[in-house]
Amino acid sequence: MFKRYRNQSRPHNSSSHFRRIPARAKRIVKSFNPSDLIQNTPQKQSVSEYAIKHAFSDFQISETLKSNISKRQYSSPTPIQDQVIPYVLANRDVIGIANTGTGKTAAFLIPLIEKVLKNRNEKVLIVAPTRELAVQIRSEFFAFAQGFNIYSVLCIGGTPLFRQKNDLRRQFNFVIGTPGRIKDLIGQNCLNLSIFHTVVLDETDRMVDIGFIHDIKQIISLLPHNRQSLFFSATIDGKVREILQSFVQNPVTVSVKTRETPENIEQDVIKVDRHEKLDRLHDLLIQKDYEKVLIFGRTKWGVQKLSDELIKRGFKADAIHGNKRQNQRLRTLERFKRNEIRVLLATDVASRGLDIPDVSHVINYDMPGSYDDYIHRIGRTGRANKKGTALTFIE
Repeated sequence: MFKRYRNQSRPHNSSSHFRRIPARAKRIVKSFNPSDLIQNTPQKQSVSEYAIKHAFSDFQISETLKSNISKRQYSSPTPIQDQVIPYVLANRDVIGIANTGTGKTAAFLIPLIEKVLKNRNEKVLIVAPTRELAVQIRSEFFAFAQGFNIYSVLCIGGTPLFRQKNDLRRQFNFVIGTPGRIKDLIGQNCLNLSIFHTVVLDETDRMVDIGFIHDIKQIISLLPHNRQSLFFSATIDGKVREILQSFVQNPVTVSVKTRETPENIEQDVIKVDRHEKLDRLHDLLIQKDYEKVLIFGRTKWGVQKLSDELIKRGFKADAIHGNKRQNQRLRTLERFKRNEIRVLLATDVASRGLDIPDVSHVINYDMPGSYDDYIHRIGRTGRANKKGTALTFIE
């Protein structure tokens, strides 16, 4: 099943030093085994396909904005864009529920840029769970807002606070940030939320998962009552519903979520002996169809050690995790997107919301901590209706 190229054979017993674990107290780690999920997931599912009702040319937006959309090579709206854009243009509150990789970012950015074009005094606040997702949203904003002289401020941790303070003193229309940094700027009287009459909460379930629920509630409490609220999430239950009830008014719900795991992602598990785990990974990575691979590990330490070992073995690899500075993480992501490296290793910092094109394989080197973590990890492949493969190592 696994074949090895002659010019990149694995080093004999080279993984022995990698498995050395520092002496420390063992702790119970929660993990999710996807074996039963994969076994019980039908290979094909009969789902009535959504019929797109609009072309981008049909939307009541400026011709220049349509041109910018065309430059992005967006031929036709995705289902969530098709449904959400008209409601946002009509100033309705929206609850958007969709699988990852369905085009949520453009679904809110396109109509909100049009809203600002019609009223240059409009202020838009976009809150995302992670720095990487906030940076990605801003990158999309730059593409769609090209030539409009509409300015944005990126408010995230890991970057100089004083620069963000200076940017907030200038004329801006969009603030894109993470809850913690937004809260810091509010506490220092640098950000006044009462001026924002349009607010987006993106990947809300993830913000709840990683402990931002109180920050989000505080942010909502400081917003003006008269506002347009856009809420995007893959799931809505429990604490997410708490936030939802205080956030939207008379909303329209748009759901294009047909199943948790897209049909175009082939899933499987690989049973491995702990002592052969690294060598089994090596044997996979040298196969031709493993063109662009995202590998998930549980800990920052483990991900970095695995990255170092793969580099020693001759693979073009790098890692992103919480111990790296923000600019390092962003540079590594860009290198992976540009195919300068073909193997990216990450903790769950990269499992939600990131749109990395053409990832051929996701490999869970360490099992995910929960069902939701699994769904979002494997969602990094098979995007934009392309085929993808997700593999999970089971010891």
